[in-house]
Amino acid sequence: MDSIGFLGFAFASFSYVIFTLLLFAARNNTLLARCIIICAISTFTANLVAALQIKFGFTLQWVMVADGFKIACWSILILICNTEETTFRKLFANKYIKKYCLIWVALMTSCWFLTYSLHFSYEYLFLLFIVLNLWTLVLLEQLYRSANSQVRWAIWPLVIGIASISLFDFVLYAQAMMVQRLDFNFWFSRGFIAIVAVPLLMLTTRRIKNGSVRIFVSRNVVFYSSMLMIAGLYLIVMATVGYVLSYLGGRWGSVFSVGFLVLGGIVLVALLATETLRRNVKVFITKNFFANKYEYRDEWLNLIGKIESSDAENNYQMATQIMMSKTGAQYGAIVKQITNTQFETKYSSGLEFEDIFVPQLIHLCHFCKREGWIVDLTEYSETPSVYPDLSLNLLQWQDKNISVVVPIFIAKEFYGLFVLATDKELSKFNWEDRDLFFAISQQLGNVLSLHEANDKIAESKQFDAFNRMSAFLVHDLKNIQAQLALITNNAEKHRDNPEFVDDVFETVESATERLGKVLSQLRNKQVAQAKSNTVNVNSVLEQVVAQRNVKKPLVEYISAGDLMVTADKDVLLSVLNHLIQNAQEATLDNGWIKVNLKSVSNDIQIVIEDNGCGMSKSFIEKRLFKPFDTTKGNAGMGIGVYEAKQFIESISGVIKVESEEGVGSKFIVNIPATHN
Repeated sequence: MDSIGFLGFAFASFSYVIFTLLLFAARNNTLLARCIIICAISTFTANLVAALQIKFGFTLQWVMVADGFKIACWSILILICNTEETTFRKLFANKYIKKYCLIWVALMTSCWFLTYSLHFSYEYLFLLFIVLNLWTLVLLEQLYRSANSQVRWAIWPLVIGIASISLFDFVLYAQAMMVQRLDFNFWFSRGFIAIVAVPLLMLTTRRIKNGSVRIFVSRNVVFYSSMLMIAGLYLIVMATVGYVLSYLGGRWGSVFSVGFLVLGGIVLVALLATETLRRNVKVFITKNFFANKYEYRDEWLNLIGKIESSDAENNYQMATQIMMSKTGAQYGAIVKQITNTQFETKYSSGLEFEDIFVPQLIHLCHFCKREGWIVDLTEYSETPSVYPDLSLNLLQWQDKNISVVVPIFIAKEFYGLFVLATDKELSKFNWEDRDLFFAISQQLGNVLSLHEANDKIAESKQFDAFNRMSAFLVHDLKNIQAQLALITNNAEKHRDNPEFVDDVFETVESATERLGKVLSQLRNKQVAQAKSNTVNVNSVLEQVVAQRNVKKPLVEYISAGDLMVTADKDVLLSVLNHLIQNAQEATLDNGWIKVNLKSVSNDIQIVIEDNGCGMSKSFIEKRLFKPFDTTKGNAGMGIGVYEAKQFIESISGVIKVESEEGVGSKFIVNIPATHN
């Protein structure tokens, strides 16, 4: 066998000398051609040292040193295919080449140091060459998978040639690692494997016409390479453990070792076939090694452009339309959470939420608030276990074709939901889609929050203007009071003077006109501090209905008994009185008004319904709850319904309006009940 091995290594050395001379004769001065020459020389050197070792019997470590440099040269050649450098100086400044060289030096140095420090224990050298050859195989796999068909045609002989040598050495050293010694029958065959690779290498050099190969590394390539690397590292660990079992097991050591490796192989196959592991590896690779699916700079500029150029009637419509366009939904709505049990639909396009659907939305709000997750209803229907503690009635959601729900957070505070629906099936969302939707949702939430804050500031300015107006009115009242006081002071002295009497009548008439104007503007509106107590809503409504039934149309009241809330009684009475008064003013004398008090879940519901003139949808959305906007001319100040809404919401309630022009209106007030 020694003679066969010597001949194999000698012929291999001669073959690579011929290969090198042919490369020189080709006069190709490109960096890739020069690197191939260096690889050929390193392979010639490694085979020559192996042949001399057999002839003179010096230590195998010199052969392994030469092999280490040979592996490094071929690996750098593979990496060159992904660089654009044209000189060696630029080549070794490349971060990928530099990183490989640093790791290679560290591995070589540490393994040889351990070998010498542990009295020439070869196990670490075996492990070193297992890692280096595995690394070369991974680089080859990346090179081939990422190449297009034309480049593959050129490089496949190179890939097969280098892979044959690396794979043979990997198996050789893996076996040596397990049994603590080299199998020289395999060792002497290495020269013949090197000879077989020569024509393949020559074929590749002829096919690469311009001396350069540019490869794009795709995500799938890195994924499969990573799985290969995981498998290789796993096998190295298994081989090490098998060696330990063989060493410690005595007579049964080899049996334990083989059994363990078989079991390890089964576990490896099971792991590689597991979809969860494959999914996690793909996400890790995509996040850490590749550019994002979306160009976030373009997405950000596009979002800003849509916000600025939107022709929507309000900001809620604008936000919903943008989110619909990003997710591919045909219908959508934005739902704002008022309390833990109350929400308000700020805008809806093709989606309506009936009372029976409300508990589902409340449950989903709680889940999104707690977990901060986007809910993909398609994914939930297929694998509900992905969403722990989420229990939805899928029939209700599928009936509305709702496909995805995106939570809205503003400064980590839960605001509400984008509820999106479509008639067609959407493609499955991956983690990048979810990240984009979250980013858009957060930005739109900030826009909505900013506009809501601006609206409140505008309202505050209007109230400031109202306060200034009140100051002028107070000034007028003081003037009227001064005129009347003057009459009172002079009454005793001049009461019998006819001219004084005439002047009194004129003054009173003038004061009456001015006072009438003041009263018509003020409308008895006063700002008072609220004092919350437990209030019987039934008794308050009975009192209000009694007051309002002094004029037509009369109010019909249906009570559900005594129901208690925590609120300021006077303000509650004023608010309900105003809402019923509005219903009377909007209804003819022969019309009807119904007030219904009932208990719904944990809330008290007050329904004020009439068959009056009604309101348009546009009026409800744009003017009804807007302060200082009135349809009564000088008879109203336009803050009654606004104050009613503010008060109801201040006690964690919700006020809703349903109306149709020419048919009538319905005001629905929900207030949390107080239980004794």
